[in-house]
Amino acid sequence: MVHHTLRYADDPLAFVTGVAREYGPVAEYDIGGISFYQLSDPELVEHVLVQENQRYIKGELFQESLGTVLGDGLLTSEGEFWRQQRHLMQPAFLPQMLRRYSEVMVDYTERMLSSWEDGETRDIHEDMMSLTVEIAAKTLFDVDIREEESAVGDALETVMDYSSTSLKRPVDVPRWVPTPRNRRYQQALDDLTEVVGRIVTEHRDDDPDPEANDVVSLLLTFRDDDGEPLPDEQIRDELVTILLAGHETTALALTYTLHLLGTNPEQAATLREELDTVLDGERPGFGDLDDLTYTEQVVKEGMRVYPPVWELIREAAELDTVGGYRVEPGQTVSVQQWVLHRDPRFYDDPLDFRPSRWTKAFERDLPKYAYFPFGGGPRRCIGDRFAMLEARLALATIARSWTVDPTHDLSFDPSITLRPEGSVEMVVNRR
Repeated sequence: MVHHTLRYADDPLAFVTGVAREYGPVAEYDIGGISFYQLSDPELVEHVLVQENQRYIKGELFQESLGTVLGDGLLTSEGEFWRQQRHLMQPAFLPQMLRRYSEVMVDYTERMLSSWEDGETRDIHEDMMSLTVEIAAKTLFDVDIREEESAVGDALETVMDYSSTSLKRPVDVPRWVPTPRNRRYQQALDDLTEVVGRIVTEHRDDDPDPEANDVVSLLLTFRDDDGEPLPDEQIRDELVTILLAGHETTALALTYTLHLLGTNPEQAATLREELDTVLDGERPGFGDLDDLTYTEQVVKEGMRVYPPVWELIREAAELDTVGGYRVEPGQTVSVQQWVLHRDPRFYDDPLDFRPSRWTKAFERDLPKYAYFPFGGGPRRCIGDRFAMLEARLALATIARSWTVDPTHDLSFDPSITLRPEGSVEMVVNRR
């Protein structure tokens, strides 16, 4: 219905919240000619993502948004092909690799902080995007892209901006029409392909080690049952997927968590007290994480209040029944982090930033899918532990030496991710 499309386009977050509050855990509506079932109950989310996950795929809407840039990468592929690709890349995210990555995460965060000046105003979202793409490239590709980061960052931003408008443009101009927007998008795709092509070439020239666990080496040394390597196009798709998915959500989590700390001085003081006590003036490391309990609580609470992925879209590939409703093949289902993470049934004062709520007892009693920032089921984010490690270490490195003071309230431009509308400026001060 037209009025649903207009209401959604005006404020998607208010729309999905209002639908859940008015119509309950299952609601059907039409946006841009697409019929949606919105699910906002933990058991129903688990049904779709876990118990009956084989009945659901990413689907046409997701492919229209990201298929052109990601191709058959891990985020968009389906079925047995997806399972093979996930298995292939899993070694890059094993616990022993995370310990190795932790040094890079702290080194690169300190490198970023060396450019900050006491009392200046910075776009923290821009800083976090630059930081996380550099960390992803170094840890997962074993390359330092600092000199290319600006071009890579601009290309990724252009791609995400373009891909994020599918619901807001029910009648879109075909990609082959040479409009300025389409030309910018194509140039961004060309730039990303060129960068990952150079990364692959450099690894090939260095004769990749079959024992290495960085993603590029894993892809280059893979051989199928017939002894054939992966096609270059498939390697390109996987590397662009890692660059895109491996940095933006963590950058958003850090941006919003820093903003929350800047607007909640009591919680920020508690965090600084923990960092001063545990680190005693030293930089954080992998071995400190077990003692940085409040730091972890801060990150979890930040992703609860402002989930970087605010909804997950699935398409029914088979007939299913969800919450008593018949879901036909081709039907689009939306499961709602934004709604559930702020649901007063599960969280006291859900709009308050209260990291201390994340006790072991609280987590034990919380329904499993009342909180799912990394998705769930077989398609749970492959980099969830990587992201949590990066977020904790980067936050600890920043907060032990700097405070932030936001200059304005947050506003959002929600699309595939919960992106900010405009810059996220904060005054940074050295402690």
